[in-house]
Amino acid sequence: MARVLLIEDDQAVRSALEFALRRHGHQVSAAASGEDGVALVREEVPDIVVLDVMLPGIDGFEVCRRVRAMGEVPVVMLTARGDDFDVVGGLEAGADDYVVKPVEPRVLDARLRAVLRRIDRENTRSTSVFGDLVIDRAALTVHKGGVQVGLTPTELRLLLELSRSPGQVLSREQLLKSVWDHDYLGDSRLVDACVQRLRLKVEDVPSAPVFVRTVRGFGYRFGPL
Repeated sequence: MARVLLIEDDQAVRSALEFALRRHGHQVSAAASGEDGVALVREEVPDIVVLDVMLPGIDGFEVCRRVRAMGEVPVVMLTARGDDFDVVGGLEAGADDYVVKPVEPRVLDARLRAVLRRIDRENTRSTSVFGDLVIDRAALTVHKGGVQVGLTPTELRLLLELSRSPGQVLSREQLLKSVWDHDYLGDSRLVDACVQRLRLKVEDVPSAPVFVRTVRGFGYRFGPL
């Protein structure tokens, strides 16, 4: 059972999703505004946040950024549209995944469980050192130049997956399957947005990456070689 915080301003949608998520075995708290949602994240520290994009007051993008600044609680965005503005905006704000409304409760439940499974996966491999980047796979920590790097769970999983086989090219489809548990195509924006965020944290010059490199037409590989 996961502790889910649902941030949704539409009372009918909120009530329906609360009821459905409880039926799927989750413990659910709810907020009707971004401000209340941020306050509940601080107070309750949920296992995962389900966050609507369109909220009164501060919108879902800003809420996501504030949740990210507070720690590593995963966020799944609810978007009213499947267009690039909502999807990319949510991913750039730090969301781990997104679901387009109207959403079937069983689909949302499956997405939440997939995100939580990825976080709970144990990885016991030894520490890997790449120049000034140190990845401790047992402790699930990353240091650069002796300073710990604050990565979100999804960013960490992506780095672990890429660095598992340095030099090997991984397609976006492979990364979607291994990092996001998505076994279908069409969500490559998840990968690209997460790569951009990861580069900002582990690269000296994100526009000229040394560690997370693009292989045009194929995907990404981990360097340096």
